[in-house]
Amino acid sequence: MPGIPNERRWGEVWATRPGQWRASGGLCPFPPPPPASAHAALVCPPSSVCVEIRSKRPPRGRQSASPAAAVAASSSLRQQRRGGTGRRGASPAPPAQPSPTPSPRQGSSRCSERRWRKKSRPQHARTIMDHYDSQQTNDYMQPEEDWDRDLLLDPAWEKQQRKTFTAWCNSHLRKAGTQIENIEEDFRDGLKLMLLLEVISGERLAKPERGKMRVHKISNVNKALDFIASKGVKLVSIGAEEIVDGNVKMTLGMIWTIILRFAIQDISVEETSAKEGLLLWCQRKTAPYKNVNIQNFHISWKDGLGFCALIHRHRPELIDYGKLRKDDPLTNLNTAFDVAEKYLDIPKMLDAEDIVGTARPDEKAIMTYVSSFYHAFSGAQKAETAANRICKVLAVNQENEQLMEDYEKLASDLLEWIRRTIPWLENRVPENTMHAMQQKLEDFRDYRRLHKPPKVQEKCQLEINFNTLQTKLRLSNRPAFMPSEGRMVSDINNAWGCLEQVEKGYEEWLLNEIRRLERLDHLAEKFRQKASIHEAWTDGKEAMLRQKDYETATLSEIKALLKKHEAFESDLAAHQDRVEQIAAIAQELNELDYYDSPSVNARCQKICDQWDNLGALTQKRREALERTEKLLETIDQLYLEYAKRAAPFNNWMEGAMEDLQDTFIVHTIEEIQGLTTAHEQFKATLPDADKERLAILGIHNEVSKIVQTYHVNMAGTNPYTTITPQEINGKWDHVRQLVPRRDQALTEEHARQQHNERLRKQFGAQANVIGPWIQTKMEEIGRISIEMHGTLEDQLSHLRQYEKSIVNYKPKIDQLEGDHQLIQEALIFDNKHTNYTMEHIRVGWEQLLTTIARTINEVENQILTRDAKGISQEQMNEFRASFNHFDRDHSGTLGPEEFKACLISLGYDIGNDPQGEAEFARIMSIVDPNRLGVVTFQAFIDFMSRETADTDTADQVMASFKILAGDKNYITMDELRRELPPDQAEYCIARMAPYTGPDSVPGALDYMSFSTALYGESDL
Repeated sequence: MPGIPNERRWGEVWATRPGQWRASGGLCPFPPPPPASAHAALVCPPSSVCVEIRSKRPPRGRQSASPAAAVAASSSLRQQRRGGTGRRGASPAPPAQPSPTPSPRQGSSRCSERRWRKKSRPQHARTIMDHYDSQQTNDYMQPEEDWDRDLLLDPAWEKQQRKTFTAWCNSHLRKAGTQIENIEEDFRDGLKLMLLLEVISGERLAKPERGKMRVHKISNVNKALDFIASKGVKLVSIGAEEIVDGNVKMTLGMIWTIILRFAIQDISVEETSAKEGLLLWCQRKTAPYKNVNIQNFHISWKDGLGFCALIHRHRPELIDYGKLRKDDPLTNLNTAFDVAEKYLDIPKMLDAEDIVGTARPDEKAIMTYVSSFYHAFSGAQKAETAANRICKVLAVNQENEQLMEDYEKLASDLLEWIRRTIPWLENRVPENTMHAMQQKLEDFRDYRRLHKPPKVQEKCQLEINFNTLQTKLRLSNRPAFMPSEGRMVSDINNAWGCLEQVEKGYEEWLLNEIRRLERLDHLAEKFRQKASIHEAWTDGKEAMLRQKDYETATLSEIKALLKKHEAFESDLAAHQDRVEQIAAIAQELNELDYYDSPSVNARCQKICDQWDNLGALTQKRREALERTEKLLETIDQLYLEYAKRAAPFNNWMEGAMEDLQDTFIVHTIEEIQGLTTAHEQFKATLPDADKERLAILGIHNEVSKIVQTYHVNMAGTNPYTTITPQEINGKWDHVRQLVPRRDQALTEEHARQQHNERLRKQFGAQANVIGPWIQTKMEEIGRISIEMHGTLEDQLSHLRQYEKSIVNYKPKIDQLEGDHQLIQEALIFDNKHTNYTMEHIRVGWEQLLTTIARTINEVENQILTRDAKGISQEQMNEFRASFNHFDRDHSGTLGPEEFKACLISLGYDIGNDPQGEAEFARIMSIVDPNRLGVVTFQAFIDFMSRETADTDTADQVMASFKILAGDKNYITMDELRRELPPDQAEYCIARMAPYTGPDSVPGALDYMSFSTALYGESDL
């Protein structure tokens, strides 16, 4: 660089331009060896200390010189000095055989190197530095102009280095709660030196010796030097004995080595590093300031404007740069030092008077102080980058949490609706009337038409949201979302299945209850009719049986009373069937749980008791008449014949009237035709019945004729029966009137059954079309989901058009619902014209809508995965072709063996050995985390694109938080609020656990557990 004389410094040797040697550290005025001796060693004056920082990756084919070569070179140069040979006339040492530079991890190599240094090094300082081959060029550089090497011992430089290095060390030691006062004295026991290395490296050194003896101190210093050597720094001529003895030059050289390694070496600006990188950074930052020209790390900083320009460039509010003057360096320097110490937490390492009063300020002191500015200001940029990364990660996490909350709420609402609905559907408490049960049926229809369809859509949307959320979590490298217990999609499907099962049972129960009530109403009406007829017949019978008219009656009257009683017994026996029918109907009403069973039972019991009483009274009267019969012999045969023939005919007419007035219920045309046939057969018997009526009336006419002819005192009535010709004629006329009414009722019922048959045929015709259409669409959707025609966008467009055509089919479903409602209103319970019920059509239609929505969602997720992972359409087609090839049963999933064969076909090396089985088990744990035993196409796509994903990780987020925390193991609330937006800062504060480490402070938060929890590696 212009303006810098030929020199060699402590640290690493580097080339600046062709023909020039550089060493960061002590001065090295000796010229380099000619290009042929690429590995010759260089020797510095005794007062200088030279070290080499190993390159992380040495140039190919070139290695550093061995310790033996370095010793030989050193001895040769010393002999030349003793013999009076000038520096420029010294001949170079022959090149030594190269030996590999020991790695920091090779402990045995480091131990050998330390043993070599102890054996080859005398008690006084020996200046030996191995040659370091430059990575920029293979040629040695020519030296600059020489300058007085006595400056190496300049007390002003030593003073500056003492102050600067002491301040630098204290800036790190204060983190451990200590500091030093005298740099060569306070490091002699090695304790604070080891503590300093632990603070600046963040690593734990070996346990120090606590003894006060010299051997303990040397042991501690050796541990520190070994640690420095393990970081790739080659220490030459610096031994533990010199540090323990308080050798100020060696101590300053060691501290400078530490500063180079931990503060300057890692500086990198535009492919330059260490000193060149730091100088380039200073030049870039001060370029806008015309009165600042940074060309080196000594005289370019004397006026103080360089320090002020660096502060003003990054923190313009701290310095009024326009008021600074180049001719007032003291003010400029003190301003920069004070502002840096007060606002930037950079300790005051230099004195303005020392810099101004020295012709050439110490380069190491300036570099050390300037490196503090670099780390302070580059940390702000890192903090901003870290904050942006955290904001991005937190934004994704907040969005996912909102999706999770939405899922939980929707799932909770749907499960709550199912929980409320199932008890309503499970309620099997029957109503007492047909109207109330029909109202329940209407309520159930409203539930199916109005309340359930929106919930079907919510369930479908819930599954879509869950699949979308899982896809986003996979794409952002987050763990899969596990809903709360009882709110999994499977739980919702199980609850929905229970709902539909109960729903089906509820509808069947309603229809059965309506049939039962219809049957009960029919039986109850029949019971009332028969009971009324029987009660009308028994009215007055008990009083008649209790009469004692036979006591004063004549023989003929007694005979008449006896015959009359026989006729009554015949009539009583004829009514026995009716009483048994009444009791049977009452028993059936009880078995069918008729709501008015108590009144029915009471009435039936009353009839039975009355019947038993009639039987007893009849028996008692017969006994009385038989006792009197011996006294009475005259019996009117005509009356007796009349009574015997009139009673059965009367019973037949009463039975006929009862049958003609009896209600009927039928459900098919065949049943009404059967009733019509029976009625026609009944009408065919009417002529014979009319003949019997005329014959009975002829008997009565003959009696009347005999009475009139023989003037018999009959009191105008038949003593054997109460049935009069007028009553027979009246009942006969009533029967003749009931016959056409029965004809009309049967005709109307026949017409109604014909209408019902038309409804059955109409519904069956539509259902036989819609049912196969739904099945066909389901099969077509299945084929579309596995075929590869065009891009995913083409498939999505095709599916949406398919979905639109399906939705346009909804009016036909509604029309079928209307026909089904007419059938239910007509109380039609079966249909032989179709195997499809409305329930089958509803379930198929709902499954069709759910399947097309789920298929569209799968294609959308594939597009989302393809775009997020950068997968081409050809790759997607290849993945689909491979998947379909091994999906033998076309189920849309692959079994373990099918998936393994698919991977092998794609080039994966999965053998049948234990290692291959373990690798396949690992892959299966990724694509089938729930251990279902199948691999979906979405999981297959995620796995095939997982390796190319560029997502954030927990370690990256943790490293970003560590930058915001200033390399601490914890972070405070103030630091979060300063670096992050308010809402995300509060988000972190609310979820971060308190930090409990040994270096914890009040209010410290644990960002490490928070970072791992974001990716499911721990629990908050």
